[in-house]
Amino acid sequence: MAYTYEYYKKSADHLLERFGGAPEIGLVLGSGLGHFAGHIEDPITVPYAEIPNFLRSTAIGHAGQMIFGTVSGKRVVCMSGRFHYYEGYDFEQLSIPVRVLKLLGIRALILTNAAGAVNKSYKPGDIMVISDHIKLMGASPMRGPNIDEFGPRFFDMGSTYTPKLRKLALELAEKSPLTVHEGVYWFTPGPQYETPAEIRAIRALGGDAVGMSTVTETLTASHCKLPLLALSVMTNMAAGVLPQPLTAEEVIETANSIEAPFTDYVKDIIAHI
Repeated sequence: MAYTYEYYKKSADHLLERFGGAPEIGLVLGSGLGHFAGHIEDPITVPYAEIPNFLRSTAIGHAGQMIFGTVSGKRVVCMSGRFHYYEGYDFEQLSIPVRVLKLLGIRALILTNAAGAVNKSYKPGDIMVISDHIKLMGASPMRGPNIDEFGPRFFDMGSTYTPKLRKLALELAEKSPLTVHEGVYWFTPGPQYETPAEIRAIRALGGDAVGMSTVTETLTASHCKLPLLALSVMTNMAAGVLPQPLTAEEVIETANSIEAPFTDYVKDIIAHI
């Protein structure tokens, strides 16, 4: 498959025609966090299956649709459901969503995910503003011929998680009932959860939370210089921290338990961007 600028533009042009205008802010909702989509005013919904050259979501808790509307007075486009390496997609394919969002005209991107807490001071239901990430897998969504219209062949990652947006999120957290940290997200490919030994290694190397998403989208956003904020919901303690197995049901249950305050928190962030 030749991923050209025109390949991504075909998806974006279709969506702009359906939406009738360009959004200001893009959101990607992670596992169990799709309920935020219900707070979008005057929604226009497009299933992923109807978008040319787009991917299909198969992950638990992901609706698989693009929603355009208004949140906190801002025009937003929301991906209710994302794509993962463990679903069978190549890393190059995982560049598609953010590049399409970029071509829709957004000026900032908010990523959310469900993650396991590696840092023992964190608790299920806490939020982590991602300050940096660690990905030791060699693959990248930017592998292959560079598309100059999006960004340069080699690009800096020093301020990938936009400092101004992180500062905003931490300031707004002070009036939220949520417990909000700032920390490092460790990417693993999944779909299996990590072993206790892997979690001990991740903790020793500086990871505060672990998950199977977000980083491919982050790399794509960084390549095209898109301002980015990423929020992790601690839906469980990572393997070996507690004497109990990890389950997908626990992830969904914890995400549902903080639905109201997390929704209010994200809406407040959007209002101030």
